[in-house]
Amino acid sequence: MKLEMKDQPGQLVAALQPISAVGGNIIAVIHQRETLAATEVLDVQIVLELPEEGSLPKLLELLREQGVSVVRIGEQRLLYECTLITIGHLMHTDLSDTVDRIDTTGSAEVTDLSLAMPAINSPSSARITIRSTTRAEMKKAVQILRNVAEQKDLLIIEPLEGI
Repeated sequence: MKLEMKDQPGQLVAALQPISAVGGNIIAVIHQRETLAATEVLDVQIVLELPEEGSLPKLLELLREQGVSVVRIGEQRLLYECTLITIGHLMHTDLSDTVDRIDTTGSAEVTDLSLAMPAINSPSSARITIRSTTRAEMKKAVQILRNVAEQKDLLIIEPLEGI
């Protein structure tokens, strides 16, 4: 959610209390107060999880009662992202099968794929970005990719910072 509120002490708390009241879980709050800003309005972005579908209308009502304007609402289910490199005969080993094995989990998806093929019989490389619902699901998706790589004789280069 992107919210707008008065630039006054206590307004951020006024926006967060309704989330708690409907049983929401705050994942991240992005708020940077510009000291030189000429406006008296603050923009705040909040990433949250709501317990059930019916809680969003109640949350919106409570926010309005607090004087907080909801500028934008977006649903993003896949919150965790990891980018890996695969090297090998990707096209000859059915790249779509590799992607499908991750996508069919229902909790992780390949959201970006960039392929480089230097020559017909040479190994190709792909940058694969996976997004998932939780860190645990990301670990499962990466393990699926590792298993596929072992079966298809592909090399996986994983991020240094870990999964």
